[in-house]
Amino acid sequence: MSVSLKTLSDRAEAHEEELSRKLDDLVIVKSVLYQSGDIDPAEERERPSRESTKGKTYLMEPDPRLRPMPEAPTLIDFFRHRFGPSQHLVQSANLALKNGLDEKVVLACLLHDIAVFGLIRADHGYWGAQLIEPYVDEEISWAVRAHQALRFYPDESVGYEYPEVYLRMFGADYAPDPYIDRDYQEARKHKWYMTARLITLNDLYSFDPNTEIDIQQFEDIIGRHFKQPKEGLGMDNSPASHMWRTIIAPTKFL
Repeated sequence: MSVSLKTLSDRAEAHEEELSRKLDDLVIVKSVLYQSGDIDPAEERERPSRESTKGKTYLMEPDPRLRPMPEAPTLIDFFRHRFGPSQHLVQSANLALKNGLDEKVVLACLLHDIAVFGLIRADHGYWGAQLIEPYVDEEISWAVRAHQALRFYPDESVGYEYPEVYLRMFGADYAPDPYIDRDYQEARKHKWYMTARLITLNDLYSFDPNTEIDIQQFEDIIGRHFKQPKEGLGMDNSPASHMWRTIIAPTKFL
């Protein structure tokens, strides 16, 4: 056993050394979007000097610090290697499944916050809907988009109350932006209103730390309702391919 442990330790150390050497030869730059707030994007900022980048190349491939993705990545691959920790999503989908809801609603619950876990928080419902639009039924992507607004508005008819956690997070005086209110009013009149509302009803704002649900549990539902491109997400030619590629390689220079 000690030999095996030593071997594993040696392998880990060798991997760290190889990664360190690779990083020494690279210039890795974060996009402005992911620095805004920490920096003022309108202000002139320090750029890498020629001296500091001499002999180095700017990163134009997946970041070696991230887990490698398969050549033809599936939705489950993204859950395992880019979306995480994502127990919020799988627990919400599991709740919808336990409540006997339609599989399309279960998938909508599974995907409703993927932008938060893999791309960006701001307007995540809109971003998430765009990510999945080419691959799911229109009702699912519409519901993911609409949940962005609906979660801020109670619906007594189905027992949905304004989340108490929002009071703590945003304060009692918080009011949604006008575009959120506009989209809420429009969603109320839409034929798929209840699909989106069911996302909010099964959206868990607290989690059971003792429950661990594997994304593999939803493999069959994904297979029936998510049109996985044979080339892999990001490798096909859909209107959302570039978004999936950005999640694969978020620090690619151009």
